[in-house]
Amino acid sequence: MRREAVIRWCPEVPRSVFRRAGLAVLIAVSALSMSAQAQSLEDEIRAALQPPPSPSRSVGMAAPAGSRTDLKVDPKPDGEDKARAAADRRLVDTLRSRSITIEPAAPPTATERAQVYAIASVKPAIDLEILFDSGSAVIGARATPALAALGQVLSRPEFRGQVFFINGYTDAKGPALVNQRLSQRRADAVRRTLITRFHLAPDTLIAIGFGSERLKAPSSPFAPENRRVQVVNTTVTAAR
Repeated sequence: MRREAVIRWCPEVPRSVFRRAGLAVLIAVSALSMSAQAQSLEDEIRAALQPPPSPSRSVGMAAPAGSRTDLKVDPKPDGEDKARAAADRRLVDTLRSRSITIEPAAPPTATERAQVYAIASVKPAIDLEILFDSGSAVIGARATPALAALGQVLSRPEFRGQVFFINGYTDAKGPALVNQRLSQRRADAVRRTLITRFHLAPDTLIAIGFGSERLKAPSSPFAPENRRVQVVNTTVTAAR
């Protein structure tokens, strides 16, 4: 009834105008929704990559909102902890020395991948769904939203100078060596995009391809959750 009144009072306005206006409203609402989703993903990434509280943090001080609380923080690191931290630093520096350009000099070895995985298991990290076409390492439109959110977070002053692992994983379909090489190319592609689009320092991003070596869901080796990119804050600061 209300629609008929509008049309009667405004006979000179074509119905197509109302349809276009409705479409414009839908587009605006969709844009706002996408913006909110992007901000939510940025917040999730930022919280996940926050380093654990430093040993000097007062007992009564709370950790940053959303940060991981399962990471062990020893108030007084012992000799073993210091030795482990020194070993982690040496590995990170070794990998950084091969990552000073957009295209890394050489990928990590199998031994280095095992060491990286051990470090990643106790550091702030997040698994992201960065979508690639089957068998491809080309960054396409489907990968853009997650990459954009990651780039925005890593560009924040609070993360400047910190070194991150970009770990690529596949499911168990296909030969292990093929999967490992594909995951390395995909991790390299993510790293390259972060460097060229967000101007992050090359030696603060280390790409490692694990292939199907470390399945997230071992009981479901072909499950999609195994295909992921893991970003790890090594908590090591690049020396300048």
